[in-house]
Amino acid sequence: MPALQSSPVTAYVAVGANLGDARQTVLDSLAALAQLPATVCTGRSRLYRTAPHEAQGPDFINAVARLSTRLCAPDLLDALQALENDAGRLRPYRHAPRTLDLDVLLYGDAQIDSSRLTVPHPRMWGRAFVLYPLADLAPDLVTAAHWTGVAGQKIEPLSESMS
Repeated sequence: MPALQSSPVTAYVAVGANLGDARQTVLDSLAALAQLPATVCTGRSRLYRTAPHEAQGPDFINAVARLSTRLCAPDLLDALQALENDAGRLRPYRHAPRTLDLDVLLYGDAQIDSSRLTVPHPRMWGRAFVLYPLADLAPDLVTAAHWTGVAGQKIEPLSESMS
C-alpha cells in the first residue's frame, strides 16, 4: 500500500522513449500517469523529438507531465519504474536506448538526495528535451540562464498527428 501525503503535491515527470513506436509509447505513458493511485494529471506538454543526449540510439520522443499526487516521492518513483518495466524497459548499461524513461524532475519544493532519488533532477536544467516541455507547463520555472545552457541542443516540436 503506497504512503499518501495529507495534501496533494505538484510533481513534474519527464517522459521519453527512443525504441519501438516511441511516440505511441510516450502518449500511452502520459495516459498511464493519470491512472496512478491518488494522482491526477493536471497538464502535459507537447511532444518533442531530440537526438540522444549523452546516450545512443535513434531520436527520442519527449514530453513532461504535471501531476497532482498524494503519493510520497519514493512511491511515485516506484510507480514510474513499474510503468517503465511494463513497457519493456531494460537497463543493460548507462544511457542505453530505452522503450520508456520516466524521471521525477520536481516534487513540490522538496529537496531529496537519497540513493534512489534526487530531486530536483540533477541534470534537468542542462537538457533541452526537459526544458522545452517543462516550459510548456510552467514557463516561470525556466530562466534565461537555463535557455542559454541548452542553446546548442537541437529540438523539434511535433504535432499530435505526426508519427
